[in-house]
Amino acid sequence: MTTRPAFHLAIPVDDLDRARAFYGGVLGLAEGRSADAWVDWDFHGHQVVTHVVPGGRAPRAHNPVDGHDVPVPHFGLLLTVDGFHELADRLRAARTEFVIEPYLRFAGEPGEQWTMFLLDPAGNALEFKAFRDESQVFAQ
Repeated sequence: MTTRPAFHLAIPVDDLDRARAFYGGVLGLAEGRSADAWVDWDFHGHQVVTHVVPGGRAPRAHNPVDGHDVPVPHFGLLLTVDGFHELADRLRAARTEFVIEPYLRFAGEPGEQWTMFLLDPAGNALEFKAFRDESQVFAQ
């Protein structure tokens, strides 16, 4: 197993209770430290912090990728294929509205991957993906 550095990302939310319901409940992430205006989340070994910011996010842009309008900015995780499908099932069970439904992108090409996009309750875009062959993550 390769040890990778963990990242830290702070994102704006407008309601910590809704953030807790989504990140802790729907995604099943463990909650770390918190205060009245922020919560740390264990994002599979990475630290994502939801900070209350009145007014929320700046407007979002989109870029075309494989026939879909991909929201920018976004963040997420590279999962195993099984982990990707387990999360997709969990999100469907929670009646998550997808920005881009789970599907196989670049089928038969270098970098073939399962991907899905969704928004958290504050409108932050997340992407979860899985490569059949992780050596293809940066394939051209």
